[in-house]
Amino acid sequence: MSKQLNQVIISNIQDAHQLEKMYRKDKTAFKNAFNSIYSEISYDANAKCWNERLNYDAPPSVFLSKQELIFIGIAIFISGWIAKLPALLKWNSDIFFSRNISFIVFEMLLFFFAWKEKLAFKKIIPPIAIFIISAIFINQLPKNDKSDTLLLSCIHLPIFLWSIVGFVFTGNEFSQPRKRIEFLRLNGDLIVMSAVMVLASALFTVITTGLFNLIGINIQEIYANYIVIWGLPAIPIVATVLVKQYPHLVGNVSPIIAKLFTPLVTLTLFIFLVAVISTGKDPYNDREFLFILNAMLIGVMAIILFSFSEFSISPMNRWQLILLFALLLLAVVNNSIALSAIIYRLSIYGLSPNRLAVIGSNMLMLLNLIVVGYNMIKVIQIKGTVENIENSIAKFLPIYCCWAAIVAFVFPIVFKMK
Repeated sequence: MSKQLNQVIISNIQDAHQLEKMYRKDKTAFKNAFNSIYSEISYDANAKCWNERLNYDAPPSVFLSKQELIFIGIAIFISGWIAKLPALLKWNSDIFFSRNISFIVFEMLLFFFAWKEKLAFKKIIPPIAIFIISAIFINQLPKNDKSDTLLLSCIHLPIFLWSIVGFVFTGNEFSQPRKRIEFLRLNGDLIVMSAVMVLASALFTVITTGLFNLIGINIQEIYANYIVIWGLPAIPIVATVLVKQYPHLVGNVSPIIAKLFTPLVTLTLFIFLVAVISTGKDPYNDREFLFILNAMLIGVMAIILFSFSEFSISPMNRWQLILLFALLLLAVVNNSIALSAIIYRLSIYGLSPNRLAVIGSNMLMLLNLIVVGYNMIKVIQIKGTVENIENSIAKFLPIYCCWAAIVAFVFPIVFKMK
């Protein structure tokens, strides 16, 4: 069998596809057979590439460098103390966290990406200034529990600051859609890694408190005040460092999840549309309906983006592409329903901060979906590339950033905190 495999490798040394197929079928047998015949085919360039691939002795890698460990320690220390400010200064914790949740972690990620991208200090000054101005602005807004603009500002400010972190992440290549897509994919991997760390932390918490309860010591209050308050901000910080240092750690998880959920979400949206029609549900007077549809549109956009990681056109993948296009069409239909509902409420009840914010985001997402769909059709017809689809998503990121900034900073002033 080994001699037969040797001959097959020799006869297919110029056929990269066949060699890859044989390698994936039995990696150990392939490596042993290749090494036994390498002296006979070492003159061939393809054989030299395979020899390096199979026998490359990678140097031992450090899990995290000393500098990264120091950064994690400092970042967790600072973020933890920011989160402790309400308890230390006797501030209202609900007001503080609703306005400042993004400042607990985002500024640390900003410095991390600036360090990794080796940005000059003069390029970091504008993002830092934006963070400082944002913190002053949001905390100077008067307390008003009935203010829609205050709530909108608290919701959209983290989105805006997240985009500023993305600007720093792109470094000197902000104009390159590839770097923007890389940032979005990092966020997907970050969510997966953070979810794993949250589950692990929850299990550790249950075991720890349970062990101390066995000996009659209740540590829940101490644990919450001193461990959890530093532990929660630590999760996204540590997750970001790990994902950045080891991009392949969870890099394949997001595309797999996206591909698994594509048929499920498509079927769900189709059944949902049928149910809306058959039940006579009135979306025009239901705010929760509009909110859920907006969340669904963001989810659909994420599925489309992550489905194209390492995507190549083939007969099987073309069916996946067609299914994604069907999902996009259903999302456009649902978006159109939501948009008509918002316009209806606008015509009946008049202009309000909530309606204007929702209609703006809906129109942006609808336009984005239409552009993505157009590029999908071109790829299905083999007249375009997957890169065009990704670029159509990346090019809208600055627009979303500007809209979030308008809602966060302009709405409270224009609508006078109504």
